[in-house]
Amino acid sequence: MGHNMILIMIIGMAVVTYLPRLIPFVMFQGKELPPFLQSVLKNVPYATLGALIVPGIFLINEDIMYGVIGGGVALLVAYLGANVILVVISSIAALSVYSWMFG
Repeated sequence: MGHNMILIMIIGMAVVTYLPRLIPFVMFQGKELPPFLQSVLKNVPYATLGALIVPGIFLINEDIMYGVIGGGVALLVAYLGANVILVVISSIAALSVYSWMFG
């Protein structure tokens, strides 16, 4: 594959990535969205994050308990109000203990 083809692919990917972000910004600039639509759009990041994380939790290892324990500990520690680093470290620690005991 030549250098020109790689450059064309990079430019094409940049355009395809940039356009979906630019079009709504230009279309809705200065306009107020209905309250219902605003509430739906506020939940999109959480739904997307859940859709990305949950399958990965349960497919991380052949033993599904890795996902259940790691996700459960992370959920509990996050619910208690800990910062992200503490959530990650607590999940790693819980999985290390589980792996040590049953691995």
